Amino acid sequence: MNNQHIKNILKKMDEKDYDGYLLGQFTNIAYISNYFPTSFAFCIIKEDPIIFTSKMDMENAKNSSSIDIVEFESFSKMNELLKSENISKIAIEPSLDIATYKKLQNDFNLDIETFVNNERMIKSKEEILKITKAAEIAQKSFKQLDILNNKNKTEAELSYELGKLMRFHGAQKESFDTIFATGKKSSLPHSIPQNIPLEDLTLVDWGAKFEGYCSDNSRTIISSEKENEIFEIVLEAHNKAIKAIKPGLKCSDIDKVARDIISDYGYKDNFIHSTGHSLGLDIHESPNFSTKDDTIIEKDMVITVEPGIYLEDEFGIRIEDTIHIQNKGKIIGNLEHIID
Repeated sequence: MNNQHIKNILKKMDEKDYDGYLLGQFTNIAYISNYFPTSFAFCIIKEDPIIFTSKMDMENAKNSSSIDIVEFESFSKMNELLKSENISKIAIEPSLDIATYKKLQNDFNLDIETFVNNERMIKSKEEILKITKAAEIAQKSFKQLDILNNKNKTEAELSYELGKLMRFHGAQKESFDTIFATGKKSSLPHSIPQNIPLEDLTLVDWGAKFEGYCSDNSRTIISSEKENEIFEIVLEAHNKAIKAIKPGLKCSDIDKVARDIISDYGYKDNFIHSTGHSLGLDIHESPNFSTKDDTIIEKDMVITVEPGIYLEDEFGIRIEDTIHIQNKGKIIGNLEHIID
């Protein structure tokens, strides 16, 4: 797969007359080489790709990379080597830091491209299996946590225990910092767990990372009549958005399905984020189910659906599943939406 990805990227580079493509984002380097840097690395995609890495990472790189490795000594030496190969026009990633850009700009003609990110939109069979395994671990751990019988514990305690369970069941770590938000704090989409006891309403957003690949789910435990009313609106938006997914539509079309339902119930201003995001080696990848993303949906994309309604200083409700797009959208996993 690495060779095929590189061939696809070289073809796109050739169309724009690039001599090389500089990667510094660790997950992009891992995607095309199997080597996941731990300290510092640059990959240059060209006819004979090469990775420059730090001395402390050389052994790791040699043992895992499908691309030739050399030790990075300095920018001047790296630049001289590339210039000796008549490389002058280089594509760079949008995430490249300004300090690195300045060390390259005098020697090369630079322009921003997203060739690797675009290649990563479509998942291979192996990638989907890893995402599915990550979801299986995360969902099994969530069920085992049994929040309803642990309400004497705090947000922070339960967040820690959920991470511990995911590791016990085979995860490398969490996909991201687990969100445990109880009571009024649930109206904050990215609330940070604190040492406060759980109230009746609790929103949990969590995921596991398995062999580099992420999962992502959100569930909200409710109790009152008003909470149930909002929950049913969010669930309707969630279910109908998933039902609407099919190849050929635009990502923004799916966002509109969820957003229109929530707007029709009078909560337009309380849905304050996109309907979903792709995931894989990173928890947030492209494309997104958002108002501004007109990417055409294709088979084997993996994108979350996570509508939410947030009532400031009251509570928030979010329901999230990860969707593998085939002829239609298929939820990865079998986690119940209603927790009682």
